[in-house]
Amino acid sequence: MFPDKKTQETIVLSVGGSLLVPNGGVDTEFLAQLNTFIRKHIKKSRKFFIVVGGGKTARRYRDAGKKVVGELTTEDLDWLGIHATRLNAHLLRTIFQDIAHQRIIENYHKRLINWKEPVVIGAGWLPGHSTDYDAVLLAKDYHASVLINLSNIDWVYDSDPNKNKNAKPIERTTWEYFEKIVGKIWEPGINAPFDPVASQLAKKIGLTVIIANGNDFSNLDNILNGHPYRGTMITPLHIDAAYFDREYFEGQKGEYRLAYTESKIGSLWQTLANWYRAIWIKLLLDPSDCLDVGCGTGKLVYALRKLGVKAYGIDISNYALEKVKPELAPFIKRGDINKIPFKANMFELVVSVDVLEHLERSSLQRAIKETARVSRKWILHKIYTKENRWITLFHGRDLSHMSVLSRQYWINLFKYIDNITVVRKGVVKLPSFFESIFLLRKK
Repeated sequence: MFPDKKTQETIVLSVGGSLLVPNGGVDTEFLAQLNTFIRKHIKKSRKFFIVVGGGKTARRYRDAGKKVVGELTTEDLDWLGIHATRLNAHLLRTIFQDIAHQRIIENYHKRLINWKEPVVIGAGWLPGHSTDYDAVLLAKDYHASVLINLSNIDWVYDSDPNKNKNAKPIERTTWEYFEKIVGKIWEPGINAPFDPVASQLAKKIGLTVIIANGNDFSNLDNILNGHPYRGTMITPLHIDAAYFDREYFEGQKGEYRLAYTESKIGSLWQTLANWYRAIWIKLLLDPSDCLDVGCGTGKLVYALRKLGVKAYGIDISNYALEKVKPELAPFIKRGDINKIPFKANMFELVVSVDVLEHLERSSLQRAIKETARVSRKWILHKIYTKENRWITLFHGRDLSHMSVLSRQYWINLFKYIDNITVVRKGVVKLPSFFESIFLLRKK
């Protein structure tokens, strides 16, 4: 039996054809490692769309056509490449035949409905772009949590390292900058780390793409498991303290339409939500002291203090800190969840509300470990997950949401951390349709 696909994390892999066919011959060692990797991760409630390129096979067919005929049209060259991707796709479908959907995707307008298999293979579709574009379409249509582009390079460089010995690797960048490197025009056989046409679509839909070396499977484990990794992450925008400014907190950058406005209804919304959380914490956990990580303007800190909890808060936003009321100022200061400015075991409870989904994958484990470090008993994370349909109804397009994942993903991630355990029973909370709350206990 396959896992329930509603609880699975969806991952799209755009596999460069050069990994399968590096020098004209099929790399069976790579295929064996990919086979092991995929089967290991589907046991962790993950499902994969694997879109494969044409690689050297496509280039050799294009070269052969041009050698015999002379000049070929761009469309003819594209079709030769597309059929090469389909040959590679059938090879992957054969390897994963017991766990893969029976149909290889070759027409991306035909959506899959009610499929159960944890692996779906995709090939090239139409002239005018590479399989990177097809992978972006899948990420868009099936709400993938991440698109990983696998090639034979560790990083994207700011210039061609083969021509410039001073070329520098790029760890994090935006689509706006990446566009300057690859341009906007597609050409058959173009040697770019990510297709320019695919880049334009990814930029438009606000997708995050990670480019990494497909031969380094331990590094791929790190990407999926929330560890630091080698690779280039391309995001819609650069997320830092400056992003969480006035426009963000007033809802102009797409955050919750009601929760972060300074209107009367927005203020009432936040007041009710924070009193609900404060009462929940007081009745179920009754901590003597508490740290609210990502406290915003301190409304939860205020409610907890009114209920007799010695509550404190930190936030990365300068604008939020400027809006803190004078009576709360002694209890709130600037701080980052990745480096919480307090000693270990200082608070009985550490809580974060809608914070972790703003972090990129490589810092998730570090952030969770930090909240556990300063806690001596409880850690409570409210996280915006894919199951929170009610929130989505009142939510704009927030480009700072870099890790909107499933509940199962977070549960799996918490299990990787040795000194905490997930508390499931005896916790009264709203259904995940409304919100996702994870209560952890320090061992």
